[in-house]
Amino acid sequence: MDDDNESKPIPSRRRFLSGAAGLSGAALVGGAARAENLKNLPPNVPEWTRALGDGVAVRPYGHPSKYEANVIRRDVSWLTASKESSVSFTPLHALDGIITPSGLCFERHHSGIAEIDPEDYRLIIHGLVDKPLIYTLADLKRFPRVNRIYVLECAANSGMEWRGAQLNGCQYTHGMVHCVEYTGVPLRVLLAEAGVKGSAKWLLAEGADAAAMSRSIPLEKALDDCLVATHMNGEMLRPEQGYPARLVVPGWEGNVWVKWLRRLKLGDEPWFAREETSKYTDLMADGRARRFTYVMDAKSVITSPSPQAPVRAKGFTVISGLAWSGRGKVKRVDVSLDGGRNWREARIDGLVLDKACVRFYAETDWNGEELLLQSRAIDETGYVQPTKTELRKIRGANSVYHNNGIQTWLVKRDGEVENVEVS
Repeated sequence: MDDDNESKPIPSRRRFLSGAAGLSGAALVGGAARAENLKNLPPNVPEWTRALGDGVAVRPYGHPSKYEANVIRRDVSWLTASKESSVSFTPLHALDGIITPSGLCFERHHSGIAEIDPEDYRLIIHGLVDKPLIYTLADLKRFPRVNRIYVLECAANSGMEWRGAQLNGCQYTHGMVHCVEYTGVPLRVLLAEAGVKGSAKWLLAEGADAAAMSRSIPLEKALDDCLVATHMNGEMLRPEQGYPARLVVPGWEGNVWVKWLRRLKLGDEPWFAREETSKYTDLMADGRARRFTYVMDAKSVITSPSPQAPVRAKGFTVISGLAWSGRGKVKRVDVSLDGGRNWREARIDGLVLDKACVRFYAETDWNGEELLLQSRAIDETGYVQPTKTELRKIRGANSVYHNNGIQTWLVKRDGEVENVEVS
């Protein structure tokens, strides 16, 4: 797929029967090296060995190779009314391992990026506490801190797929997710300094953006594993990720991970803010809506092959993807080559952490037959990722949020890949 096509998601509504694809491998179309590059191939001596490269002072802050310039966040212009309330998507198809580079983590804003001078930053804790407090950024950095790797998924991730295959690329269908290392202060430590009154049951987290983005969080969760983070992947948070401090709420929908955190208020009941009434509720088939559906259930996606990462040659092919669960660790990931008729266990490699992504692999030999690739995650609670059909039987198709249905990719005979559904 060329650059122009990658920047514009292609709608697709094709449906295929599960029996349409064979079980044996996958094959892609390979091509000869571009003629202009032949001079750099052995036994020739390539140009880059004939001259000195740039010195260390030329790049005081590192950047990817110019040959990786296509690995970027992308948006879908028609999803929202303005860029200030829009989203960009992580290029999952171009990544490996479990850690998302800071510059590629998806963005979701409600009123644009707040640019905050760290000298002017303040975090207020008040409400049902013994001692209201105001912290500076320097104050926060004096507290004992911890390092934790967590996955953050927007509740609307895969939201366009409720009514069928829509966006042709896992960057667009699943790219509102990232997994990074956060460094920060456990929220319970800060609350202990203020002294939580016995009548307190809820916490209101408010951001410093123009929307004053606010969410109600049960006190039990706030005292469990939440963090007030100042660093991500070893460096200070980036502005689009909440600089200089944000809330981290492991396993729960990204909307409650309030960025540019400026206020924490303790109360005896939820506040029913706009983002938990008119938004971020799950509309059911009968017209009722579920509220406070915080937890992100087990989910997975094959990132390669996928529409933006087609197969380029027949023969040995590595299937790779990500899986995660907001309920704990991922215990197993299964992969199907025939749209869910048969499954085999994938190999999980690397760290397996609580409420974090795992990377899975499955190898196959592809002979050019069509494949219907699927993956399903099973977490340590025994929860099994459902099919989209199973999910719709319970939820209907009116919702936007919490779509963790199994994704299907059709690998065509020429190695191109398309977003489809099976029935």
